[in-house]
Amino acid sequence: MAHEVYREDVRRLLAGGAQLVEVLPAEEYEREHIAGAVGIPLARLAHEVDRLQRDRAIIVYCYDAQ
Repeated sequence: MAHEVYREDVRRLLAGGAQLVEVLPAEEYEREHIAGAVGIPLARLAHEVDRLQRDRAIIVYCYDAQ
């Protein structure tokens, strides 16, 4: 079940063992990503979802400065 979370929620979830997925283009992920995050470009997310551990909460993060 997907829902929006706020910064303090993200910190709490990460402290509890959640996975962080950054849906950024590969070049952007390589240049600057949050430590410990898994990088999966948005266009590939549906194809690579099996890389994620289903027994942990999953936080999907995308940043667009445009």
